[in-house]
Amino acid sequence: MTPPTFTDILLAKQTVSRYLPRTPLVHYPALDKICGTRVLVKHENQQLTGAFKVRGGINLVSQLPDAARERGVISASTGNHGQSVAYAAKLFGTRAVIIVPQNSNPLKVAAIRDFGAEVIFCGADFDAAREHCAMLASSENLRYIHSANEPLLIAGVATIALEILEDAPDVTTIIVPVGGGSGASAACLVAKTLNPQIQVIGVQAERAPAAYKSWQGRALLEDKMETAAEGLATRVAFELTQQILWKYLDDFILVGEDEIVRAITLYVEKAHTLAEGARAASLAAALKLRERLAGQTVALVLSGGNITVEQLRAALDSA
Repeated sequence: MTPPTFTDILLAKQTVSRYLPRTPLVHYPALDKICGTRVLVKHENQQLTGAFKVRGGINLVSQLPDAARERGVISASTGNHGQSVAYAAKLFGTRAVIIVPQNSNPLKVAAIRDFGAEVIFCGADFDAAREHCAMLASSENLRYIHSANEPLLIAGVATIALEILEDAPDVTTIIVPVGGGSGASAACLVAKTLNPQIQVIGVQAERAPAAYKSWQGRALLEDKMETAAEGLATRVAFELTQQILWKYLDDFILVGEDEIVRAITLYVEKAHTLAEGARAASLAAALKLRERLAGQTVALVLSGGNITVEQLRAALDSA
């Protein structure tokens, strides 16, 4: 599997910019104080789908051959990737089928349907849904869009890091949540091309550490999946994103459920913005690495804000 080139990423920027507005990169002095460094937040929670994944979906579906568009596309998702594929399919006039786990975030499922996709519930978690999706793709002759092993998807997501470094060339560290790894691998490709001195740090939940352990062991591993942060809830690591992370990622850390909940509440209190659990993980990591990051300019990718009222209330009550 071949990673996208920097040229692929520049071409993706041309495509993505035709369909999506540029998201803001905002400096919050209140976050500086609690993180002990200069913090910039990349607001992918302001995307029209509420999450970063739509960049990859648009870039990939826009380049599908006519025959693939006529057949339709299928994907598995805990929500944000499904919204991305559903929105892109609607934009380019193709059928979309999204397989989601039972007990998926209802806000995300409703959004997938609102974008015109068919939703099928299957399995207790993302990986069970993904396995069913691969089977259906074959039996129904649909173009399977994997949530990580897609060079065009990663190239689209990489436009986030391009925008960060265009707006703030002095950034020294970028922290990115990791589920399947498309966001972190994309950030690595951009940062290490433009300025190899920039540190890229991935962050995953302690209760779903498959990608973290795979990065450490330089092997594709499976592990437990017990986190409430659905965007980090993967049991296995994926080949293409890990291949990039093994080569370029500077560090990878784990955060606990309480740390994620605290980050959700701090985003509300200090930045007046919403972050779903998985996407608040970058702030949780910055707090955990406070001493190490002192004196730097740190970009936090707030990669999604699709949190339900119940989840938000529980986070605030806990705080």
